[in-house]
Amino acid sequence: MEHAQITPQAGWLEHDPQELVANSVACIEGAVNSLGKRKDDIKAIGITNQRETTILWDKHTGAPLYNAIVWSDGRTGDIVESFTAKLGSKDALRQLCGLPLSTYFGAIKVRWLIDNVPDVKEAIQDGRCMFGTVDSWLLYNLTGRTVHATDVTNASRTMMMNINTCYWDKELCEILGVTGITLPEIRSNSEIFGEMANGILQGVPIAGIIGDQQAATVGQACFKIGQAKNTYGTGCFLLVNTGTTIVQSKHGLLTTPCYKIGNQATVYALEGAIANAGNTVQWLRDNLGFFKEAPEIEALAADAQDTGGVIFVPALSGLYAPYWRSDARGTILGLTQFSNKAHICRATLQGVCYMTREVLEAMVLDSGHALANLAVDGGMSRNNLMMQMQADTLGVPVVRAANPESTSMGCTVMAGLAVGIWKDTDEVASTVAGGGAGKWWEPLTTCEERDAEFSIWKKAVMKSFASCSQ
Repeated sequence: MEHAQITPQAGWLEHDPQELVANSVACIEGAVNSLGKRKDDIKAIGITNQRETTILWDKHTGAPLYNAIVWSDGRTGDIVESFTAKLGSKDALRQLCGLPLSTYFGAIKVRWLIDNVPDVKEAIQDGRCMFGTVDSWLLYNLTGRTVHATDVTNASRTMMMNINTCYWDKELCEILGVTGITLPEIRSNSEIFGEMANGILQGVPIAGIIGDQQAATVGQACFKIGQAKNTYGTGCFLLVNTGTTIVQSKHGLLTTPCYKIGNQATVYALEGAIANAGNTVQWLRDNLGFFKEAPEIEALAADAQDTGGVIFVPALSGLYAPYWRSDARGTILGLTQFSNKAHICRATLQGVCYMTREVLEAMVLDSGHALANLAVDGGMSRNNLMMQMQADTLGVPVVRAANPESTSMGCTVMAGLAVGIWKDTDEVASTVAGGGAGKWWEPLTTCEERDAEFSIWKKAVMKSFASCSQ
């Protein structure tokens, strides 16, 4: 079920918070009815969500004070530049929160709301402004406005949580100017948060909450140090498990909780976020009319043996890891009279593969763990041609699980562990997560071939920076 994409200005993206709740309720009811299940058959509910999307609402009425500002929204560039100049570096707060200053994260979006929405400023002055990521907003509404909580993975994407303690950090909030707001209680990913207040599943416990990319990591059974996955969705999100050790990146990655089960120690990860992946395919479809349905890109790209020299840096929302350049612009190079749709489509897929390699190389440098293979999931992972291209670009096997819905699986695991469906992650890994054997792609290129092509890509990335300063 799709949400309306609200774009008041170029580079802005919002969702209607009330629609998020209504669509979630409709999905719950539709799923239960389609499966022919009764309430007694459902042991627990889990919530997974896009993590950085930010919502503020009124404590007295429960009504949103503004639309949800979506994770990829770029309106806060000036705020990021201001804080960077004031603090001396985009990485000034990394030791506290594990994140660079970026338009991506929640506190920066809250700062914009305070500065630009009178209702928000008034609500803060009156002590009635509540904050939450989408999980917190859904939990608040599904429990009849009785539970205001979040989990460590979502809280970590706000820049307000101390990565070392997994609690809200007063110093961070004061530095970023986001005080006076009621923040949700930070909990683990696997515990009973509350119960459904109404509807077809009234009384069923909500027992797991985990951000979408961490959920996919759990769903791929990446429970051991050094195991990594890549989710190809709207963007691309790569995580590598670093165990209970907090690894501060020196190569543009994010330090983040991977999961926390009840009272157990938090397991951490390094993450590389790529802003544009599946949405670039949507751009080719909707803005350029290359095809009618997104999956058609595979056949169209297969019509070309290579990109014909075309290189596409899909920085439609800037570049995230490892560059963190919100001013980068989408750039297509190498066009000739010979170039056609097939070349551009193939270059689009190749661009995502190159960005994935950039992030994985940073992960190896930061973690010290060489990659044996890459577990993949998400909508674009169904593109067999692209997965072969990815293996060729990385030089390691790419593995797609039989169950491609790793995000849903990971959320299910967290809820199931809380109510005793599984006893621990070992049982999960041996029975359900990962979905069993799926499809495997071996690299078909030599090291010399892929390194030569990658060096050309690196030069194209530099052009994407230059294009925005002309």
